Amino acid sequence: MQMLTGIDQSDYSKIENGKRYYTFEQCKRIALALDTSMDYLAGLTDEKKPYERVK
Repeated sequence: MQMLTGIDQSDYSKIENGKRYYTFEQCKRIALALDTSMDYLAGLTDEKKPYERVK
């Protein structure tokens, strides 16, 4: 994930373990890396498919 998102491994581990919340930018990077939406990561939707990107 570090190579896909640029998020430091220790920071990502803290996010996964609930010891730290991710920033807006980190959430955006994770959503792009996983090809999903930020709403899906936040549990606001069950739709895994990402939204159409603005060009």
